[in-house]
Amino acid sequence: MFFKKQAGGADWLVAGLGNPGKKYEGTRHNAGFDALDYLAREWGAGVTKAKFEGLYGQAAVGGQKIVLLKPQTFMNLSGRSIGAAADFFKIPAGHVVVLCDDVTQSPGKVRVRPGGSAGGHNGLKDIIARLGTQEFPRVRLGVGEKPNPEYDLAAWVLGKLAGADRKAFEARYPDVRDAVELILAGRLGEAQNRHNG
Repeated sequence: MFFKKQAGGADWLVAGLGNPGKKYEGTRHNAGFDALDYLAREWGAGVTKAKFEGLYGQAAVGGQKIVLLKPQTFMNLSGRSIGAAADFFKIPAGHVVVLCDDVTQSPGKVRVRPGGSAGGHNGLKDIIARLGTQEFPRVRLGVGEKPNPEYDLAAWVLGKLAGADRKAFEARYPDVRDAVELILAGRLGEAQNRHNG
């Protein structure tokens, strides 16, 4: 679904999810922040302006105006920041692309989804509540499953993604960029076919 660009608006919002602050850097839950930082470097954007309870920057990709956002609200309130930015730039929910961690996928696995439930992810849950719809694309980034069912999920996602797991995750950054750029070009189905294998 595409919309007519409005004055002062932007075409797309790409948001990476995570928790702010030094203590959370490199954690599994910050996979979205890390991937967004990569996109910002590739697109020549600085995600440094403070607004919308987040840090944001802007880039031109394929002739479209893109807003890049890192909510600083902590994960469970990500929707507050994303909703505020989407409102300000007049971006409909279908043009909000969310990058987030996925504990059901192995490190380096990328899953492109057109929408759907939060799947137990509190950041996605808050975004769905704030946008009032599940219909926004997301790129889910594998960070590995818990070592056993009894392991505390919060402790797992707030643990560091390191060693071989970190290397496998970072090796997929170019694929994340390709997937996001396909989505921005209105080719979400192609992004799924190419990267969900």
